[in-house]
Amino acid sequence: MNKYAAIIQQTVANLLETEQAVEISRPEPQFGDLSTNIALKISKQLGKNPREIAEQVTDALRNNPNFAEVNVAGPGFINIRLQDRELFDLATPESDQNISDSTIVIETNNPNPFKAMHIGHALNSITADAIANLLNRTTSRLHRVSYHGDVGLHVGKSMYALLDYTDSLPERLLEVPESERNSFMSRMYALGSRAYKEDEVAKQQIDQLAKQSFDRQDPVYAAIYDTIFDWSFAQIDSVVRRLGNQPTEQRFLESQADTLGVRIVRGNVPQVFQESDGALVFKGSEYGSFDNAFVSSSGLGLYAARDLGLMQLKNEQFHPDRSYIITAEEQRDYFRGVIAAAGLIWPERANQTINISTGTLKLTTGKMSSRDGEVIEIDWLFDQIANAITERGGEPTEDIIAGALRYAFLRVRVGSDIVFDINEAVSIQGNSGPYLQYAHARACSILAKSSVESTVQISELDTNERELVRKIGEYSEVLDKAVTELMPHHICNYLYELAQEFNRFYEKSRIIGDEREALRLHIVELYRSTLARGLRVLGIVAPEKM
Repeated sequence: MNKYAAIIQQTVANLLETEQAVEISRPEPQFGDLSTNIALKISKQLGKNPREIAEQVTDALRNNPNFAEVNVAGPGFINIRLQDRELFDLATPESDQNISDSTIVIETNNPNPFKAMHIGHALNSITADAIANLLNRTTSRLHRVSYHGDVGLHVGKSMYALLDYTDSLPERLLEVPESERNSFMSRMYALGSRAYKEDEVAKQQIDQLAKQSFDRQDPVYAAIYDTIFDWSFAQIDSVVRRLGNQPTEQRFLESQADTLGVRIVRGNVPQVFQESDGALVFKGSEYGSFDNAFVSSSGLGLYAARDLGLMQLKNEQFHPDRSYIITAEEQRDYFRGVIAAAGLIWPERANQTINISTGTLKLTTGKMSSRDGEVIEIDWLFDQIANAITERGGEPTEDIIAGALRYAFLRVRVGSDIVFDINEAVSIQGNSGPYLQYAHARACSILAKSSVESTVQISELDTNERELVRKIGEYSEVLDKAVTELMPHHICNYLYELAQEFNRFYEKSRIIGDEREALRLHIVELYRSTLARGLRVLGIVAPEKM
């Protein structure tokens, strides 16, 4: 598109001796392939009627060999119909990457051990992974990392129930079948959470067990902790793979960031942090957040101190230009305060860390719980999706299950609430991941049926061919917009529209055995390739058969 904007800009400069950036939009097909309002933008500074300016510019543009038609519409819009060869150029795949020398770090999963992964973790992980795919279009120096809370109160809650369950005999954990470990960890955390809220004696014990998570000197405690730690990360790694995420290269733990974070906070008193009743507090209320303790009155580091420690660990290892954290919306204000504090501590890195918030995820049956341990586990969701696919006569492969889940989350604008409907997510007749996967497999099937070599050697596209090629050519613009805004839903919307456009083409245009078979096969291959590229950005497998 920059090519055509440059042509128009140069034409305006030659004719009217004025320099003005040209914006190009896509009008409805009946009006042309491109449209610009440049005449309206410059009419005031030139003191001329915008339609008169548009007529002058249009007359000049008609001589350009790239344009088949140029017309004026309304008060001064210029509509352009491209030559067919130009449409093919726009539809021909190019590299999706615009490489820069920037270094980017992004956390693509951060569920805590000692808990079961739930649907909210899946949303954050999928969203972060797709945003990482978009960021990877801007630089090859992208580092996917994860961050997990292996110390603190949530560990204390789980350990309280685990010690009771095992009767302080770690070997009793071996009785838990591997297939039931996720639910078992969820149950233990839920029991500890309820005890913490309902029993003052239990609350005091849990607080002490939380402190023990930092040193784990008691051998029984350590043995149980280590077992559940291993179970947790085996489960996290397995689930993240099933979600279709790319692997991370570095796993950070809160225990690694804790001491460093406390030292950073103490080293910035009173410039950034103030003492309040023994605690070290940041006045986040002055920065659009809330006043928050980073170090407790007992001297222990809290979440915010560890996040500062994590920032420093990332900087020491990767020296990033930008570092992205994707979290639930309820953490938005919290991170606003942590990032503000970090900017005061390290002014040279003031804009390094960026927090992106996801919206609230609900099933069609209502909102999920998260703090008390009563959550909808991700394994349950995988099973429900598989059952729904089977009921529709499909084969619930891992790729199809992941495609259904990823697309259902990514087609909604990041930050907006999502109401997840399982039946809608697995439909192959609606706006879903399996629908697009089926569309790709269908295109592969068409191409496999022909022995004719595809070609573009034909004088002119017919109406149906032209509309499909035109739509294929929009992909690069959509990708650029998604990368600029870090919004994967633009890709989803486009791919769904593209598949619908192909369906219209296929209904009206015979391919195999037609005299235009070679050309139409080429168009089908462009369509298939574009679908595959878009699905790849979303992290969805494009199958050849379904």
